[in-house]
Amino acid sequence: MARQSGGDSVDSGVRQEPRLVRAMEMVAPGTALREGVDNVVHARTGALIVVGDPEEISFMFSGGIRLDIDYSPAFLYQVAKMDGAIILNANATKIAMANVQLLPDPTILSLETGTRHRTAERVSKQSDSLVIAVSQRREIVSLYVDGAKYILEDIPTVLAKANQALATLDKYRLRLDQVSTRLTSLEFEGGTTLHDVLTVLQRSELVTRMAAEIERYIVELGAEGRLIEMQLEETLYGTAADKAALVHDY
Repeated sequence: MARQSGGDSVDSGVRQEPRLVRAMEMVAPGTALREGVDNVVHARTGALIVVGDPEEISFMFSGGIRLDIDYSPAFLYQVAKMDGAIILNANATKIAMANVQLLPDPTILSLETGTRHRTAERVSKQSDSLVIAVSQRREIVSLYVDGAKYILEDIPTVLAKANQALATLDKYRLRLDQVSTRLTSLEFEGGTTLHDVLTVLQRSELVTRMAAEIERYIVELGAEGRLIEMQLEETLYGTAADKAALVHDY
């Protein structure tokens, strides 16, 4: 439901992370929405795209052209040539309106300087919509969810970060295997201490956290992240079960 006041909701911090991941999934490489956004970036027209329930955010609309047509990257590219915002439905399967002037609450604090990005931030704070701002000059795509901003990086940059994270994960997994083997030996000898058990759990937690970071990259990479996903699954094989067994035993 749209929030028509300027204040943030109490649980926005709790919901922000999964909603941001969902937003990244919608604009990941290989999706129709990402193809349309890339077309706008390459054309250097700039755009302000709102993905949400048009009825719930209609109180912010002024003017515009009602379309209600099926979404396609080509249509998005064409309507982006107009100055106003583009309104898509919640799952980005229809272009509801184009050339809309958005009028969010001007009293909502915004740290952005440009008109397009300032409007995007305020709309995201005042509604549950995903707002995509495509910079005309800098060719930068910014996502706004609950007022939080995330700048999409190009695929080679994200791939480089993912590969670096995988290399770190391999080191963590190697160290985890070493301390796990040592713990097993101590169990046979009857010399296990609490410190030994906690060391294994600590290493297991490091592996889990690094894996979560890589999963974020996989979401952002979309169709380009399949190889990274396969490597992650191979590296993590058996770690969750081993951790659960260790917690159960001790």
